[in-house]
Amino acid sequence: MDLSIQTLVQENPRWITEEQENPGVILSSRARLARNLTALPFVQRCKKSDQIRVVNKVEAAVKASDKMSPSMYIDMRETPELDRQFLVERRLISPGLADSAGVSGAFIAPDESASILVNEEDHLRIQALRCGLQLEAVWQEADQIDTELAHHLDFAFSDDLGYLTACPTNIGTGMRMSVLIHLPGLALTDNTDRIIRGMTEIGFTVRGLYGEGTDAFGNLYQLSNQWTLGYTEPDVVAKIDRIARQLVEYENRACEALLNDAPAQIEDRVWRAYGTLSNARVLSEHETIEALSSLRMGMRMGILNDIDSVPLNRLLIMTQPAHVQKIAGKTLNVEAQDMLRSELVRRQLDACVRSSPLRQPTDRSA
Repeated sequence: MDLSIQTLVQENPRWITEEQENPGVILSSRARLARNLTALPFVQRCKKSDQIRVVNKVEAAVKASDKMSPSMYIDMRETPELDRQFLVERRLISPGLADSAGVSGAFIAPDESASILVNEEDHLRIQALRCGLQLEAVWQEADQIDTELAHHLDFAFSDDLGYLTACPTNIGTGMRMSVLIHLPGLALTDNTDRIIRGMTEIGFTVRGLYGEGTDAFGNLYQLSNQWTLGYTEPDVVAKIDRIARQLVEYENRACEALLNDAPAQIEDRVWRAYGTLSNARVLSEHETIEALSSLRMGMRMGILNDIDSVPLNRLLIMTQPAHVQKIAGKTLNVEAQDMLRSELVRRQLDACVRSSPLRQPTDRSA
């Protein structure tokens, strides 16, 4: 396959099409490993010549890797701003790499299940991504890539501290595990802030859809471990898996309580969202994600039995601003984006209904 950003526009990433555990609650699992090369300054102190050396060394190691050798390299210096934002929306690179002004880039696997960020905060950020709750699987995938690269790269490591990283919170394993989780039930029962405070107190970070510094709209949150020093990789995986499953249980209980206490209001919320998405001619990004959040909640509650998580995941991805413009094949102003976004949503929902007609709302007045 001749890989390019345009190829990605036309394809669905692997993580939105696989079978999921806890569909609708946990959208994806990600493992990220921070690594730096010995004998070279950290990125913040790198000269341009050093950054070029890092890219060349990593490229040679990638070519020798079984997992990553088919990947394409995207040089940030040659990548337009719209394409950079597209890759952020796709969750293939970080906002930090997208804003990079130095010699930096990313190696991306053909199925988008893995990528290697070069010269972001660290020389390398290895990440693996899968759908649903698959923390063990993504860790094993990232670890395989790490092991293959380590045959050709000398990573900075201390017997006392572990892997040396630019940020002190990453020292040790250099590993951040995260899940993208949907918590509308907890939000509607006013429990989200309490849960987030509790997660922070026990060593976890809760952020928005794109990670650090981003907002959590659409009731979507990234939950990740805050520290890596003093823990083994299996410890981190097991701990965040346990917490993620606990959050799923809390969310399911909140949804059950909402259905028991205010069934008509919840069904109204879901069907209003469906009506908006299936009929609106202008949709903002924020309005779309909020409405998709209600549809996802309705799917989980059994109100929308004939829509599954895959088309909702697809809509979450394809209705983001850079995706809308890449689908259009040109730069669009906000008004034109909102018009095309509504068309894309209607088309996707119409395809769902044609393949499996929606059941009518429950008559609770009888």
